[in-house]
Amino acid sequence: MTRDLPRTNFHSSQLIRCLAELDLLEGAEPARDFADKLGQWMHFTDAIALSSVLESGMPKLPSQSTVPREATSVRLTAEVERTRAFMISSITKSCAGGNTPIKLPLVEPEVSYAPYRQFYDAHQRDIELSVEPLRVNLRDALAKASPRLRKLAELDVVMERFLREREAKLLARVPLLLQKHFVAQYAAHQAQVSASGQPDTPAAWMHPGGWLARFCQTLQTLLLASAELRLQPCEGLLEAINQKETP
Repeated sequence: MTRDLPRTNFHSSQLIRCLAELDLLEGAEPARDFADKLGQWMHFTDAIALSSVLESGMPKLPSQSTVPREATSVRLTAEVERTRAFMISSITKSCAGGNTPIKLPLVEPEVSYAPYRQFYDAHQRDIELSVEPLRVNLRDALAKASPRLRKLAELDVVMERFLREREAKLLARVPLLLQKHFVAQYAAHQAQVSASGQPDTPAAWMHPGGWLARFCQTLQTLLLASAELRLQPCEGLLEAINQKETP
């Protein structure tokens, strides 16, 4: 049975909640009004492009698709769910040490975060390659559905363009925070081993309850939350397609 990605809203994403639970957000920005934040992120040229889309009138010649709206909705809903299922399967199987293209690093006596950072980055590239074409397909469907939805597709293009840099900078902080957690988990493990007077056994690190097994579970949770965050714009476009337009 396919595990659902956690649902979120703008103000309380699963990714933020996970990082907060790990006590890794002491440097987080204070909450402010969304419009205020948006204005600070936007470059002058972005503001012009956004204004152009918002102020333009509805197209006079609707280029509606010959495919019924209901059929398009069913097809795109299935496409979104396939993408969701693929990302969940890829992340959970590889984090469990399965035979997947992105492989979990082998346990080595010489402890290093670097292989896990590479593992995390590889999954981020995989998520991006999965979500980008899906978002393009959804926009194309919006553009063909009606003049009003075509305008929404144009707006999404502009929004993605000027938010991409900001999103990339924020998401790039996650593996750095994860490194902090990795170091803390290993330090706590070393302290526990030292207090017990028993020799350390790297082979047991991935056993249930082992420090590295717990870290890999955290790694999986953050990757799933990141995938959910990247999928949100697609879900918004799909919801627009599924809604009945009022005259």
